[in-house]
Amino acid sequence: MTTATRPSGDRATGPETDPETEAARAAGLVEPRTRRRTARPRALALTLRALGPLALLGGWALASATGALTQDVLASPAQVAEAVGELWGNGQLADALGVSLTRAGLGLLIGAGTGLVLGVVTGFFRLGEELLDSAVQVLRTVPFLALVPLFMVWFGITETAKVALIGVATSFPMYVSTSGGVRNTDPKLIEAMRSFGLGRWAIVRTVVLPGALPALLSGLRLSMTLSVIALIAAEEINSTEGIGYLMAQAQNYSRTDILAVCILIYGVLGLTADGIVRLLERVLMPWRRAAQGGTR
Repeated sequence: MTTATRPSGDRATGPETDPETEAARAAGLVEPRTRRRTARPRALALTLRALGPLALLGGWALASATGALTQDVLASPAQVAEAVGELWGNGQLADALGVSLTRAGLGLLIGAGTGLVLGVVTGFFRLGEELLDSAVQVLRTVPFLALVPLFMVWFGITETAKVALIGVATSFPMYVSTSGGVRNTDPKLIEAMRSFGLGRWAIVRTVVLPGALPALLSGLRLSMTLSVIALIAAEEINSTEGIGYLMAQAQNYSRTDILAVCILIYGVLGLTADGIVRLLERVLMPWRRAAQGGTR
């Protein structure tokens, strides 16, 4: 009984190989492998996210304990915690936080709303783009901090100047994201809706805005981050209340502990704003998270 022998030049192939795969291997081509994202426990993910801030806090405490970081340069974490208790106990922190959040919220509402409307008008209507886009783009290149002296002349040292500055800073990111998202809407889908008799504003409400939702949330994230940055600048305009006022008073008395508290509050506000947008993305776009989990 004789057995068939494979020629020496041939390679052993498994039962699932085909001629095309064998030819690709002979040519030296590598079969691509798709990487799939493995599920990670939520507790582990939260722990990993907390490692960075905890490492910074530990380094800060160690530098303060060893004397490498003196109190006149930066107070220790324990002194900062005591300052938080002091400010919260006498009501100054709660009052200042409420005033600052009101300023940032009003400015964000006005700025993001204005950017959304202008973005839809210029992105969906050709006449709106021709009339408004060039002017808005020119204004967008002006740093909002350069408007502080002009706003002080126009509005004086009032809340209007502070809210207006935050509104201007937050309007342009929302405008750019909205305009781009609206322009990227599938024109065939718009034509299909028109064939069903929908008007322009009905198409915007039912087709364009839902399709541009990822761009809208991206613009909202940038606007919310800029609202905190603009809040810091706005509260430097001779404020008599708010987090900026606390910082000014702490600077006058060289209270580095209170200065650190105010800086940390600004950071927490920015982090909270980013977390709100992430939550909105999970609620409004659940398919996006599922798609990312399957491809990464």
